[in-house]
Amino acid sequence: EVQLVESGGGFVQAGGSLSLSCVASGFTLDDATIGWFRQFPWRERDGLACLNKDGTTYYSNSVKGRFAISGDNAKNTVYLQMNSLMPDDTAVYYCAASLGMPWVRDRLDLGPFNYWGQGTRVTVSS
Repeated sequence: EVQLVESGGGFVQAGGSLSLSCVASGFTLDDATIGWFRQFPWRERDGLACLNKDGTTYYSNSVKGRFAISGDNAKNTVYLQMNSLMPDDTAVYYCAASLGMPWVRDRLDLGPFNYWGQGTRVTVSS
């Protein structure tokens, strides 16, 4: 069974950092493209970062330079390091996997991602 479990969310002051984790099971990172997304209450989920099967990464302009996605194949875990956090980063953060679509890379739209975690909430105070 494919599962994605996020953790690491919480409260942080503006300017601070958080590292989110996404533990994958039921598949290996080599077989998937992994994305991090976030959702504000008033809109659809936005794609933030993508980890391709070959280890390359792709970011949205909104987080490029502040957030970094990485993977640890030995732990089958993907991370999102978030730095210089701002109150506008307050959201629920999700990781997602695109499986069975080997052509998917550098994607931040929801369509290719067919497995999702339950989300972890991040609150940034001013």
